[in-house]
Amino acid sequence: MNNDLRRGLGLTDAVVIGLGSMIGAGVFVALAPAAAAAGSGLLVGLAVAAVIAYCNAASSARLAARYPQSGGTYVYGRERLGEFWGYTAGWAFVVGKAASCAAMALTVGYYVWPAHAHAVAVAATVALTTVNYRGIQKSALLTRIIVAAVLAVLTAVVVLILGFGGADPSRLTPGDDVSLGGVLQAAGLLFFAFAGYARIATLGEEVRDPARIIPLAIPIALAITLIVYATVAVAVLTELGSTALASATAPLADAVRAAGFAGFEPVVRAGAAVAALGSLLSLILGVSRTTLAMARDGHLPRWLGTVHPRHRIPHRAEVAVGIVVAVAAAFLDLRGAIGFSSFAILLYYAIANASAWTLSPRRRVVPAIGLSGCLLLAFLLPVASVLAGLAVTALGALAYGLRRLR
Repeated sequence: MNNDLRRGLGLTDAVVIGLGSMIGAGVFVALAPAAAAAGSGLLVGLAVAAVIAYCNAASSARLAARYPQSGGTYVYGRERLGEFWGYTAGWAFVVGKAASCAAMALTVGYYVWPAHAHAVAVAATVALTTVNYRGIQKSALLTRIIVAAVLAVLTAVVVLILGFGGADPSRLTPGDDVSLGGVLQAAGLLFFAFAGYARIATLGEEVRDPARIIPLAIPIALAITLIVYATVAVAVLTELGSTALASATAPLADAVRAAGFAGFEPVVRAGAAVAALGSLLSLILGVSRTTLAMARDGHLPRWLGTVHPRHRIPHRAEVAVGIVVAVAAAFLDLRGAIGFSSFAILLYYAIANASAWTLSPRRRVVPAIGLSGCLLLAFLLPVASVLAGLAVTALGALAYGLRRLR
């Protein structure tokens, strides 16, 4: 039986899937906790996160051109550093992005029906897992629609605030509340929003001409996201200021209301829910493909490595991921999920940069910056997030060691 995935994605599809993973997560979720950490230095934290994200994207693009397979850094670490490091990257990605999926599902719940956020999160997970089960082309089409809708809402928010609100440019200037540790912690939290370009690499077996398309799609998606994030962050910060932003539960909705457009707030909330759905859709795609790759190599149960004979998707892996995310969304705390996910994904990209460092002695500056930056930001996250991340990483290493002993 043919166990290969269908190569049906072009450059536009790959870029849109990356955008669907990134646009929404940071704008609607991570700005407030980042402002609480960095204060008026929020934009500095955003710039630091962008630099690290660029290094990671450059390393991922080089590796994806060399290894155009499903699995992303799981494959790169295995091929360049050895089986254990590939396994650790895959483990970090699966558990970290499962937490990201839960965070996005909960975001949908809190914007749509706050009193029953967990129930809505579970329902959203089940619905999008069903969409993904029908095939990658249907997922790509739905992601295009979601990205277009979210960009339209974000454009309207920026125009209303900067064009007609009470934006004060002096709020962009860093004040006495700024500290290096706070800025770096904010960068670590904001990195949660930039990590979506990994989804492009993990779909390596479903992209046409992956050696050409993936290295193009990753920087394009990241550049568009950086522009969107910076523009929205400037608008919200000039309207609310860092103190009000830090305490906001729905920053963009609060900013629109403060600008005098309370009637537009329901549209913003709907846009936030749609953005989170887009992120969740793409996240489930990426986690299931890494699960597929690890199952093929025996690091996860091998029955997860089968491909549906008609839809040509890893159907068992997708169902398993959907179940895990639904359970997590039923019980996890939103901000705790973001912190834990940030730690795991920073570890994942540290391994990606270490893998890229081995490719060429003449091109080691970017991966060296990316590697050191990822490790620094990971260990400057809130203590609870670091401890949870280390515990789950150790659990994965223990499972690997026991499997090797057997």
